[in-house]
Amino acid sequence: MTAAPPSGSPHAALEALREEIGKAVVGQDAAVTGLVVALLCRGHVLLEGVPGIAKTLLVRALATALELDTKRVQFTPDLMPSDVTGSLVYDARTAEFSFQTGPVFTNLLLADEINRTPPKTQASLLEAMEERQVSVDGVPRALPEPFMVAATQNPVEYEGTYPLPEAQLDRFLLKLNLPLPSRQQEIDVLTRHAAGFDPRDLTAAGVRPVAGPAELAAARAATAKVAISPEVTGYVVDLCRATRESPSLSLGASPRGATALLATSRAWAWLSGREYVIPDDVKALALPTLRHRVRLRPEAEMEGVTADGVITGLLARVPVPR
Repeated sequence: MTAAPPSGSPHAALEALREEIGKAVVGQDAAVTGLVVALLCRGHVLLEGVPGIAKTLLVRALATALELDTKRVQFTPDLMPSDVTGSLVYDARTAEFSFQTGPVFTNLLLADEINRTPPKTQASLLEAMEERQVSVDGVPRALPEPFMVAATQNPVEYEGTYPLPEAQLDRFLLKLNLPLPSRQQEIDVLTRHAAGFDPRDLTAAGVRPVAGPAELAAARAATAKVAISPEVTGYVVDLCRATRESPSLSLGASPRGATALLATSRAWAWLSGREYVIPDDVKALALPTLRHRVRLRPEAEMEGVTADGVITGLLARVPVPR
């Protein structure tokens, strides 16, 4: 892979991602932005959408445009934790055990259909996601930097699946819902394929690195300097506390959720070219940051209430600082 070309600034380099990923993926700008926000916050992303809307292609294109190593694991009912993390292998020549790394040792791990594997294997990612290391035989092994898990799941197929428990869902920074394309976007997809586009060959599609780990590290440092006023901090807390008091929810956002919303709002402010967070930044990231951290009451679910609907209602009711 060719080296990433120099850019004027980390901000310009990350902004160029949209155009570069657009060479392979039509639409899904919100998902692209969400993935960039997660990278800036050192978080992980849960991608939800029906099959065939380019979830895998999106992650591969992002990794190519950022010059990151990526690996894909297809989660199945018979997948073992060691298939993800790696294991000790006996070497007959040296009569010793050596550690053979698993696919988690990468920059961008695509955990495809994560809800199709049992909880034991799902939990094998917890240490990697939280502490960015893997412990095997009592020895911790650091993961590469940067490191992000992009997990996918199908929202319309539940037979033979193992829903992620709330504790693991809470460790995903964002949950991004990928919609079906519009009519014109679908025409664009078919036109590209008719012209010879091969989703398995991103190089032929013209996708090239526009940034790299150095630009990402500089962007993270710049994001950390974005100012947050006490009033905006209070607004984030009020929103999260409102989810805990909502009659439609049996589980509201935890303090980790409030911390996540503050971090994603900060990243969004930096991407928007500002050095301070405003309430609109919080509103823009509230749905993807909180929708998977709340749980509906059964009676509300039967009435057709959705987590997005509840959060949207709270955004309209919670007082906004001036």
